[in-house]
Amino acid sequence: MDVLANPGPLKDIVLYDQEKHVSSAVWDGQERGALRCHEHTSKLGEWKLKPKQIELVERAGFGFLRRIPAISLDNPLISALVERWRRETNTFHFTIGEMTVTLEDIALLLGLGIDGKPVIGVTYTTCSAICERYLGEAPASNYASGGMVKLSWLKEKFSECEVDASFEKVERCTRAYLLYLVGSTIFSTTTGNKVPVMYLPLFEDFDDAGTFAWGAAALAFLYRALGNASVKSQSTICGCLTLLQCWSYYHLNIGRPKLNREPIHDHFPFVLRWKGKQNGPTANRDVVFYRKALDVLKPCEVEWLPYENMDGRFIPDHIRNSLQLGRSKTMLISFDKAERHLPDRCLKQFGLFQDIPADVQRWVRKSRGVDGGVDLSVKMESELSEWEMRWENIVPDDVLGVDEADYMRWYLGITRKIVGRPISLSSEFQRTISNVRDILELAENFQIHDLDLERGNMISRIIGLAQDCLRDQVGVTATTESQQQIELGKRMRGKERVRRKGMGKRRKGIDPMEDYGGSEDESQFGPLVEVGQMHLPLSHTNSVYDGTHMYDAVTKVDDMELCDTIPQLPETQDIHKIEGSLLDDTDKSIEDSKLQEEIGVTNVLSGEEPTESYDVKKEDKESKAEDDDATKGFSDVSGEENANREEEDGTEIGESVAESSSLERRGENTVLA
Repeated sequence: MDVLANPGPLKDIVLYDQEKHVSSAVWDGQERGALRCHEHTSKLGEWKLKPKQIELVERAGFGFLRRIPAISLDNPLISALVERWRRETNTFHFTIGEMTVTLEDIALLLGLGIDGKPVIGVTYTTCSAICERYLGEAPASNYASGGMVKLSWLKEKFSECEVDASFEKVERCTRAYLLYLVGSTIFSTTTGNKVPVMYLPLFEDFDDAGTFAWGAAALAFLYRALGNASVKSQSTICGCLTLLQCWSYYHLNIGRPKLNREPIHDHFPFVLRWKGKQNGPTANRDVVFYRKALDVLKPCEVEWLPYENMDGRFIPDHIRNSLQLGRSKTMLISFDKAERHLPDRCLKQFGLFQDIPADVQRWVRKSRGVDGGVDLSVKMESELSEWEMRWENIVPDDVLGVDEADYMRWYLGITRKIVGRPISLSSEFQRTISNVRDILELAENFQIHDLDLERGNMISRIIGLAQDCLRDQVGVTATTESQQQIELGKRMRGKERVRRKGMGKRRKGIDPMEDYGGSEDESQFGPLVEVGQMHLPLSHTNSVYDGTHMYDAVTKVDDMELCDTIPQLPETQDIHKIEGSLLDDTDKSIEDSKLQEEIGVTNVLSGEEPTESYDVKKEDKESKAEDDDATKGFSDVSGEENANREEEDGTEIGESVAESSSLERRGENTVLA
């Protein structure tokens, strides 16, 4: 199926939340721009940790995270990645298949533990008591909000610990630093520079803190942030965006800066490879730029196994021994947030053959209450049980997989193929209007004489609908029968003007029929139905077909009655000459003289006196010059032609006379139902 007609998914068995996704809004032309990225790492370097504090930080499991400096975020790149994220599967849906940030990625990139106890505990709605207990003092009311405390207060009070401080003071300053560290990196929120105090009790014992799966909690937090940001109504994103951006640098050759080749930058954790100021072109790289690049992502631009050539000598043993959990189908937990880890959908990231994954289990992300003193472990028993089974749910490494063509055939049926429109909405709109015009022309030229009543009415309905679609687009509103006659008269005068002016400049005014895609012998309001040699515009919007004739639903016009209303018609051959002369080239002067004579005859038959000439001084100099050029080679210009030229330049004089004479000039009396 044409991707322009349906970018996917063709089946909603996987991406069942498409209508809420940001890609639907982008497809409809609703751009939200780059997301506001909340990560507060810029002032981490201002903390002055003493050796005792550094030891405690390492015992708590954050020794490597502490070494990661602030990395400049590429907001447009992150925003484009979010447009590809699907919370139904917790994966990115790229053109080449699904990919995701796995437990293996977070262990190698950040150096956080991915095995251990789940990060969960008791929630708090106030800060005073918990801060007094673990930090020794409580923040003022302007530094606290509910169960959250401002990062600025933590830095102001605890960023420098005295050299001769007591061990208790050192512990308190270290807890404040750890709360600041997780609140500005892996658990950064969209509330500004605030962090929940519920993490503080987990830092009471630093050795015990090191037994928590902080990496798994950070990934659960990031999954939830990505899922929230992928909803079209959102404009911000939080979580560990440094992890997300560096994951993209390793796996996708899009927006990747030039590598810094200093030896220290190949050390562990692997995020350090992108340390410092990034080198590479970033000008004019907005969300649309990255979106287009991802929409045409090629297999050669993807690194499925980016860590193969990295020096593994610096990877700690506890990290190396847990990397197999990267293939675990389990539940990731971070307090009230529980997210599924589905590596079976991205087996190529582990060097395995990709199989068609199992159906997605629909689950509702519960909005659990955070009342003070609530132990969330009681409310999340099923999720905790799944985490406990993490080692038993590892995807085996002997998966046979399926043929790549079979997988892609399945994948293209369930995914969103592209996010941005290859053709702009305005271009598609113009194409649609052009197609409607073609439909209208085909319907008007369709032979309906042999059709039965029902099918004839269907053709009439098609014509009416097409005219309704086009009427507003060309600036034409519903008109009365007299207005239709006026428009036909202007059409005929336009033909005479083209004949007279030849190759002269185009007129300045805009003919209301100019945008209509039909033939020259068709008016804007319907086809020209041939009656003998006469052409009469008929509107089919409300017409009915009786199997033989097309007539109005209210009043049927009899053929004999139509003929009776046309008095003193000139001979058929004379009218034929008049029609033919309107289409001749400008160099046929003989035909021009015949036309003048025949127009005079027509005026006599209709009883109309020839229109008097207008003063050419009323025209501007430019129009006069054009007319003088156009009349070269003609012996004279009749008064009627001067009148027509003056009306074409916007003059209102004698409009009623010109409107009526335009029909009578050809001996036509239009009778409309």
